[in-house]
Parts: sequence; structure tokens; C-alpha cells
Amino acid sequence: MRSLTLGLVWLFLCRSVDAMSLNGERTDKQDIRAEVREEALPKRVKRGWMWNQFSVMEEYTGTDNQYIGRLQSDKDPDNGSVKYILSGEGAGSIFVIDENKGFLHATMRLDRETKAFYKLKATVVNKQTGQQLEPETEFIVKLHDVNDNEPQFSQEVYDASVPERSDVGTPVIQVTATDADDSMYGIGAKLVYSISRGQPYFSVDPNTGVIRTALGPQDMDRETKEHYQVVIEAKDMAGQRGGLTGTTVVNISLTDVNDNPPVFTQSVYQLSVAESATFGTVVGRVQATDRDTGRNAEMSFNIISGDSMDVFDISTDKNTQNGIITVKKPLDYEKKSSHTIGIQVQNSQKDHGFMLTKSKDTATVQIRVEDVDEPPQFSKDHYLMEVKEDAAVGTAVGSVSATDPDQVRRGVIYSIDRRTDMDRVFGVHPGNGSVFLLKHLDREQKAWHNFSVIAKEFRNPHQSSHTQVYVRLLDINDNAPTFATDYETFVCERTKVGQLIQTVRAVDADAPSAGHSFFFSLAPDEANTSNFTVRDNADNTAGILTRRSSYSRFQQSVYLVPVVITDGDYPIQSGTSTLTVRVCTCDHKGNMELCNVEAMSDSPGLVTGALVSILLCLLILLIVVIFFTTLKHRRKQEPLIESKEDVRDNVVSYNDEGGGEEDTQAFDIGALYHPATALEESAKQRRDVIPSDALLYPSNPWQAPITSSPVMSAAAGVSSSNEDVWEFINQKVLENDCNPTAPPYDSLATYAYEGSGSVVESLSSLGSAGSEAEQEYHYLREWGPRFRKLADMYGCEDDDFS
Repeated sequence: MRSLTLGLVWLFLCRSVDAMSLNGERTDKQDIRAEVREEALPKRVKRGWMWNQFSVMEEYTGTDNQYIGRLQSDKDPDNGSVKYILSGEGAGSIFVIDENKGFLHATMRLDRETKAFYKLKATVVNKQTGQQLEPETEFIVKLHDVNDNEPQFSQEVYDASVPERSDVGTPVIQVTATDADDSMYGIGAKLVYSISRGQPYFSVDPNTGVIRTALGPQDMDRETKEHYQVVIEAKDMAGQRGGLTGTTVVNISLTDVNDNPPVFTQSVYQLSVAESATFGTVVGRVQATDRDTGRNAEMSFNIISGDSMDVFDISTDKNTQNGIITVKKPLDYEKKSSHTIGIQVQNSQKDHGFMLTKSKDTATVQIRVEDVDEPPQFSKDHYLMEVKEDAAVGTAVGSVSATDPDQVRRGVIYSIDRRTDMDRVFGVHPGNGSVFLLKHLDREQKAWHNFSVIAKEFRNPHQSSHTQVYVRLLDINDNAPTFATDYETFVCERTKVGQLIQTVRAVDADAPSAGHSFFFSLAPDEANTSNFTVRDNADNTAGILTRRSSYSRFQQSVYLVPVVITDGDYPIQSGTSTLTVRVCTCDHKGNMELCNVEAMSDSPGLVTGALVSILLCLLILLIVVIFFTTLKHRRKQEPLIESKEDVRDNVVSYNDEGGGEEDTQAFDIGALYHPATALEESAKQRRDVIPSDALLYPSNPWQAPITSSPVMSAAAGVSSSNEDVWEFINQKVLENDCNPTAPPYDSLATYAYEGSGSVVESLSSLGSAGSEAEQEYHYLREWGPRFRKLADMYGCEDDDFS
């Protein structure tokens, strides 16, 4: 509580010092604050700084820097050994400090409306050691406001309106001004409104800026004066002398009220019209004026009296607000040559607040009928006739009648306007107006026929008139019903007996008066043999049901179901419509998954482009098959060894062209000279072969029994050092004989080892001293199919070559 009391005392003394500086009295605020701190603060709490907040006047115009105050620390012995450092907003530019004494100055003119206060930081350090004697502390420099801004209105020009004949004090508009000066300090921002132009019609509230009417209803008449310009002033300092002023212009318009009645420009109007005028023909216009504007000047006219109130009509032109008199009934000069009517005008929109004793006006209109030579007049505006669609040519459909309305009754002749009957379906008798048929009719092609009949005066053909004839064709039952659309239906291969696969509807071009009634059934020749049944739903629809529980799209992919549809009118008509049903595979929910191409091709949804693409693919596939078949046949006819003179110890023949010396993928004969290594590598796959089925030929094949032959017998005497080579050769021969997947299939691989001491010696004839006849090659037939070619070449007798 004591601390709060001391703080309030401190705040009061600081504001007293600020007030003294505002009145122009310079006071050493630091000394006062130092004394207050010594007297008010407890002795046990000793603050080093002797300042908290500074104030400075805005818009300072002196030549010297404006003095703000002094920063002083109790750790400053006042001998120049300490240094004051200033930082923060504007430090060094707007605010500078005497680093020895701590005096704070403002170097430039400041504007409170731009920035009301600045946050600065200061600290004290020892000049020699650089040691910080006081912690960096923030303080505020606040700018005191002066009345240097005039009031500003939110708009330079206001536009407002108020109804005419308003009562005194009716609000018009509120104007608002603002002052950038400090409204919390003094009265520099307190505004007062006044009116400098616009009296005595308007006034303004000095505190709120609300403009009101100042005269009564009789003086605020729009028809007398409509626009007013009012100038409003806003003065600060509560309107006292020396305050600043801002102005704005308010343009006020009086809006119209319906306080004036319409008045005819004439009391009597004289008009004329020809007796041949038709319905809606304008006879003339009448004019009335109204001093009001807009909707308040809109008028309505009425015929209120006269001997021909039902012959004429009057309406209002929305653009000019004039009354338009038109013909309502046919005129006849021979019966009545003149008409007189009384008309009235009044406002369409009524304002009950300004009801006038005389709000209507009346006038008289005299209309004279002029005689003209009139054309023949038909007895009806139009004629409606009916005829059955199967009526014969020459049948009378109806008749038309016209007469000359003039006093001299001239004869009338009839004809058809062929521009309205270009097919010449109807004719008319020129003397009596009888209409008859010229061609056969078909209601399903055209149910109505419309044409015009012309009536002309016999002696004056230029006098003519037209009438419209409408002929309706009556229907007879002459069309058989058909399917309502082309149904695309499918049935699942697995289904149920009695399964509904399609609901069909029928249409009939006829239109019986009692409505359509269709009956559905299977064609009689399909009733017992069809795979489907038809169920009549008795509502002009039928259901197609299955008669079997399973269908096969491979046996028959498309079924044609003929459905007989019979109508219920007389004479009864029936027709057969065929429903195409495709057989498709379906999922467990019955949704179609796959149909045959043949079935799909029957569907209208399959476009011709898809069929062409399928045929093209089949043609390309056929060409590829023929090409590979021809190539394989040519390879079989080529001999493995083209000449019996070309015999080598190792024959490896390929039809394709290999890679030469760089081909490292073929068989390596060097393996024969390193049998131990070759046996270890035998379990590995050939580098140029990827078996199609690794499980069919394992890496360690079983050892087949060795059959006896001359070669085998000779091999029995081979030394033990060559047994591993012999085993390697037999294993390779067995692998090639038993592996049909090892390419190339048309190559011959012969494995042999001609070592020293061999019983059979060399198998080649290159180094042999004897002739070919001395060698025996019958044992080659026992080596299997791989050596059959050699057996055929070398196993024959000499006389075979003679």
C-alpha cells in the first residue's frame, strides 16, 4: 500500500513538471525527481536511474536543439569518468545525448500525428574500463500535442435527398469530421458544426453534424425549387477563437411526392377512323400533364360515358403517358357514322398523405367514321373442319362463307392461297365456298392441315380478305405396333429358368381415343422350340423370360426372339418385332463380363472401325505364321555337311552367322584339355542358354547306362588318366540328347578326345593311311538320333557310290 501511495505521488509530481513545461516555464525536472526519490522511496531500495519518462513539445520551431531532459545515475561522480550511451528509435538522428552529462535533446521538428512517442534505451559505462555501471533500461519520450491540424470531413461533397413537403426538423443527412490532434489532451480536437450557407431552409446540430429541414411543408415544394447547396463548417477548440476550421458541401435534392393531379390539355378531342379499321387499330391520342415526376406522374385513362363505350378502348402509353384510343369492335359506316365518348384521367400511384380534393380530370372525345369500299367479310374468324384419314378424293370437308359489307352487295368468289397448301391437298368451290379433298390423307404423316381461303369481290378482285381453315384428320387403326426402341439384351450362361432378362414396350403410330392397349406373345412357330418365353404384363409392357437354366456362348452366341404385338383397336393390327439376345459370361451378381465377338458384332453399338481393326490384326498374325513356317521348312532341307570331303574332328555347324573370334558364348574346346575344371563347371548353365523349365533338367543329371559298341569296347582299355575325359564326353552327349530346349536345334556338336594309346585310334580320316572302305561305321547307328546323319553318310557300302 505504501508503494502504491509513493507511486501516485511520483506520478503527480511528474505531471506537474510536464504542465509547467507546457506553460513555457523551464524547470530542472531531474533535480525535482531526485528530491522526490530521496524523500519518497524507501532507503533499502535504491535505484540508480533518476528518470522514467520525458515529454517534448511537437512542432518545435526554435533554432537550437530542443532540450528534453537529463539522464543521471547516482553512480556518476560528475567528474567526466562515465559515458552515457543512447539507443533505440531515432537515437543518434532524432535524439542525441551528451555522453558526459546525460543531457537529452531533439535535433529536428517532430510531429505527434506521425508518431506519438519514441522508445529509447540508455546505459552508463566507465570510460576507462568500459565496464557497464547501469543495466540498459528503456524509457519513453512522449510528444505533447499542439493544435496544428484542422478538421477534415470524410467527404469533400455529400449528396442527400429529402421528400418535399417534409415537416420541420426532418433529418436529411449526417456529416462527420475528424481532427488529427490529440483528443485526450486539451480541447484542440473538440469539434463544433455550423452552417454557413443554406439558411433558412436547413440547419445543422452543432455536436452531431445532423442536417435537418428548417422550414415547413408549404415552403419545401419540389415544383418550386428542387436543388439546394448547403455549406457546413467544423471548428476545433470547441468553436473558440483561434481554432481551425474545415468545410464541406452538401447537395440536397427534394424528392417528389404525388401532390399534383393530372390535367387534360383539351376539354374536347375530335378524331376520325375508317370503317375498315380492325381490332386494335389506333384511332388517336389524348394528352394530359402532371407536374410530378417518375411514378407519381404515371396516369391511367378510362372511358366513363358515351353511346359507344363498348366499341372503343383507351390505354396508356408507358413512354409518353398519353392516352391511346383504339378500335374494340368492327365499325360500320352504313349503321353508325359518328361516336361520342367521355374519358377520365387519374394517377396510377396514389399517395394517401397528399390526397387532393380534385385528383381526377375528364374530357370528351368525338369520333367520326369514314366510309370505304370494304372487302368481303367471312362469317367466322377461322374455320375448324374434320375428316377421316381414309376419305376418298373429292370428299367434301366443309365450307366457308363471305359477304360484301357495302350497301351494294357484290358477288364473291373463293380460292385457296396455294402458298399455304403447296401440296394441293385441298380445293374450294369458287361459287359456294365448299372445301373438298384433292389427294389421299395419312394422319400418321400429318395430323393437321392449315391453309388460307381467299374471298374476292367478283367485279373488283383487289378487294379481298383471308380466313384460316384448320382441318383435323380423324384416326383409323391402320398401323401395327412395334417395339418402342431397339433393345440390346443379353443372357448369362448360368441363369435360372424363368429369369427376367428384358422388359419391352410397344408404340403405335395410331392414336385411338380410348388409348393404346397392346398384347404380347411369342410367334406361333417359336412357341414350343424357343429358348425364351414372353410374359404379358397387361400394362402395355411384356417381360422376356428364360426357359433354360444354362446357355453356352460357344455353342450359340446369339438368339433371335420373335415377339408378336397386337393392338386393341378395330380393325385389329398386329406385327412381329425381333429381339436379339446375346449370350455372355457374367459374375455372381449377374453383371456382364464377356461376350463372343460374333455376338458383339451384331450389336449396333459396335462400330465398323472396330471390326476392321480385328480383321487387320488377324491378317497380320496369319502372315507371320506363314513366314515362320516357310523359314523352318527351308532350314530342314539344308544338309548338315555340304560335302563328304569336308570332315573335321570337331564339326560345329550353324545356319546363322556367328560372332567369329569374338564369340565367347559358344562351346569351348579347351575344356577337354582341363577335364577336372570342366567337371566342376558342368553343373553350371551354359552362358548362352536359359532353360525354359529348370525343374525338367536338373544341374546333376542321372547317369544313363552305357550301351556296348565298338567305341565303348575300345574305350574300356583307356588309361585311368583319361577316364575323367571319357566321363565328361558321355555326360555332355547325354545332356544334348535329353534336353530339347537347348538351342540351336539344327547344330551338330561332336565331342571326341584323340589321346595317345587309344584302341580305336582316331575317328577322323584326315591322317588315316587306309581308304574309306577299310573303316567300319555301322556302330554309328547305335549312338542315337544325333549321329544318324553320319551313319547314313559313312555306313554305306562302296557299291552305293558306284
